[in-house]
Amino acid sequence: MPQQQLIRDFGKSRAKAMKDIKARLPMRQRAGMPKWKKKRDASPSFEYTRRGFRLKDGRLHLAGGMVLTVVWSRDLPSDPSSVRVYRDSLGHWYASFVVETGSEPLPETGCVIGIDWGVKETATTTSNDHDLPHAQHGKNAAQHLARYQRMMARRKPKHGQAASKGYREAKRQTAKVHKRVARQRQDTGRKWAKRVVADHDALAVEDFKPKFLAKTTMARKAADAAISATKAALVEMGRKHARKVHLVHPAHTTMDCADCGARAKHALPLSERTYTCTACGASRPRDKNSAHVMLVRAGLNPASADLVSPATC
Repeated sequence: MPQQQLIRDFGKSRAKAMKDIKARLPMRQRAGMPKWKKKRDASPSFEYTRRGFRLKDGRLHLAGGMVLTVVWSRDLPSDPSSVRVYRDSLGHWYASFVVETGSEPLPETGCVIGIDWGVKETATTTSNDHDLPHAQHGKNAAQHLARYQRMMARRKPKHGQAASKGYREAKRQTAKVHKRVARQRQDTGRKWAKRVVADHDALAVEDFKPKFLAKTTMARKAADAAISATKAALVEMGRKHARKVHLVHPAHTTMDCADCGARAKHALPLSERTYTCTACGASRPRDKNSAHVMLVRAGLNPASADLVSPATC
């Protein structure tokens, strides 16, 4: 059954790719042909549809007579339509269920907030109480990670030889550090997103895509900030609690004045952290001004609401 589902998924991906090619979409917009990793480079993953599994007495019964004892993280809100059983880099097995969920509205507060992403601070908001400082989880774990990576380099097997027990252990420890850092970043982002969503009715969020930062000197610090994961957690938390989330186009947000709307003639260098408007004379920290521009563009401030796209939840 997992093999049949794999073939169906491959067929859908291939049909999507061929449709994009026939439509003559630009290369960056095409779905692309599905790519498969080699067996030694990929962790096993099995997907079962509704007729391939069932839940009975807290256990997961899979097609083929397999019965699994599951440690439940939480109760399922509804009957699952499919399940994916997979193994992570540490050798731990997980079962991910697809279920229908409903929103959990929170009481209205009458407050709105603008959010600007950055590297010095992960998130700068119009409210000083909701700024998210750079947690530096990756930097704090860099010493342990470097130690295990050196162990892997010393024990790396030659081509065609099996890996030694020491190499496998060093590889497992490296994966363990990566997993811990990823979970710390996710936990920090979710807790902050929960607090922001609980205190505000509407959110104007910069639709920032930090992929280009991977080619700059700030790549390491930007990756440690986990902007994408934090932004995804914020949008998901807003959908869950029925809050309005506006994704604002990031163009010229550091050049516009949040008070009068005037645009600077030249882009500000990164070393200049204070924005001063040449038209009205308003002066405030650069990131704070960008956060207020988010409110203006989202229409949450009495001004133009251009360059806004609703969050897709």
